[in-house]
Amino acid sequence: MKIAITGKGGVGKTTLAAYLAHWFGNKGYSVLAIDADPDANLAYALGVPNADEIVPISQMKELIAERTESTPGTFGGFFKMNPKVDDLPEKIAISCRNNVKLMVMGGVKKGGMGCVCPESVLLKNLVNHLVLRRDDVVIMDMEAGIEHLGRGTARGVDAFVIVVEPGKRSIETAERIKVLARDIGLEKIYIVGNKIRTDNDQEFLKKNLKDFSFLGFVPYDEKIIEADMEGRFLDNISEKARQAFDDIGNQILNVKTEQ
Repeated sequence: MKIAITGKGGVGKTTLAAYLAHWFGNKGYSVLAIDADPDANLAYALGVPNADEIVPISQMKELIAERTESTPGTFGGFFKMNPKVDDLPEKIAISCRNNVKLMVMGGVKKGGMGCVCPESVLLKNLVNHLVLRRDDVVIMDMEAGIEHLGRGTARGVDAFVIVVEPGKRSIETAERIKVLARDIGLEKIYIVGNKIRTDNDQEFLKKNLKDFSFLGFVPYDEKIIEADMEGRFLDNISEKARQAFDDIGNQILNVKTEQ
């Protein structure tokens, strides 16, 4: 099963990605968690020790040069457009607890958007392989967009989840993401409402995002905020919040069953 999670910065998409990774892992699934957000924080949320020392794949210059047959540190020139990537999850993924492994993609900041360079080619081919050919549960924590997905991979995504919080900017971001997603053929788009304090917050999101399907709503919980600030997994949260996350996991399983 392949799940891509996105949303405006700060809405809690990384928190959801980390919880679902461990949730599926605890159920016996082999989980590959992918941090595809250049502002990488998924390792902290998963509780990975020494998370700040992880080198993103986009910065593994020797690996990129080897696989793309390019020269490290140079821009332009010729390089291989279909590098071998199928062995990379086993070689460089970081083992976490509960049957979860982590890969940190990193960002490519060279030549502007749409850069065609060895780093971007390797990452694109790796995402294609992970989404289309891996049998694991793959959970991608993405930036606020569809940067790592294309038309070829869209058909392999079982659930494209946009995390929102009560607020106009979050809603506007969700609407923009939906347009971009549908441009590449992504139709299985869902919403998770986060940081819900009152019934009015929930109704506000339903009213303003009535064209979306909701997977669930996560209540505001100080323990979640504390875990995020301390860079650790959500071990100690309210039972209400835990039940909300569990229900979302079950809803995603139902989505897969219905397809």
